[in-house]
Amino acid sequence: MQGSTRRAGVMTDVHRRFLQLLMTHGVLEEWDVRRLQKHCYKVHDRNAPVEKLEDFINNINSVLESLYIEIKKGVTEDDGRPIYALVNLATTSVSKMASDFAENELDLFRKALELIIDSESGFASSTNILNLVDQLKGKKMRKKEAEQVLQKFVQNKWLIEKEGEFTLHGRAILEMEQYIRETYPDAVKSCNICHGLLIQGQSCETCGIRMHLPCVAKYFQSNAEPRCPHCNDYWPHEIPEVFDPEKEREAGVSKSNKRPPRSRQH
Repeated sequence: MQGSTRRAGVMTDVHRRFLQLLMTHGVLEEWDVRRLQKHCYKVHDRNAPVEKLEDFINNINSVLESLYIEIKKGVTEDDGRPIYALVNLATTSVSKMASDFAENELDLFRKALELIIDSESGFASSTNILNLVDQLKGKKMRKKEAEQVLQKFVQNKWLIEKEGEFTLHGRAILEMEQYIRETYPDAVKSCNICHGLLIQGQSCETCGIRMHLPCVAKYFQSNAEPRCPHCNDYWPHEIPEVFDPEKEREAGVSKSNKRPPRSRQH
């Protein structure tokens, strides 16, 4: 947010419909956000020129500011896809999920979150999460129920599941970064390049600094012999490709279905 100096914008039916649909989804990739914006113009004001997305979002945020809500932009940790999420700034904790989940379900999320934050890889196995079911607050939960709740977290885009293990969705990182930093100050990891919260990424085997995969891709782009930006030792990991939306659009590949295999590179 840009602070109280931002001039209040004017919400048209185009903006209102866009906000309503974004609230329904919670989080969307930039490709889908642009399509959503065009759809809203087509429905409400087809003759108007489509406003630049950044200005369009800023206009909505200027109105939402007094409500402590903001449309925030981030990137996915695994491949750097731009995403947008509607974030409640008034509360940064897990309690913001209370309208969708029961007390014991929220506690299951907290347990999963703690395992993810404490892990070297940024993933927690379903087995380790389910082993904590007996410690949950509120109504007792069976492991079978807990498995269903974990899938509900995935469907609501709070967690991502890969090969039977779970990590945080970009939505959770955007919404809960402050909470995670305050709650787990000794375990939290940051990217050496962008300084943002890091859940999964690569680390230097010599000095231990960590980098998001998208930051690795950009930092070492076209570098035949990558070296650590901190200690200058050789960077031993495979360098991922920089996300290219134009290339993907030309290939006609669905963003939502294309995900690279998870790589354990800590």
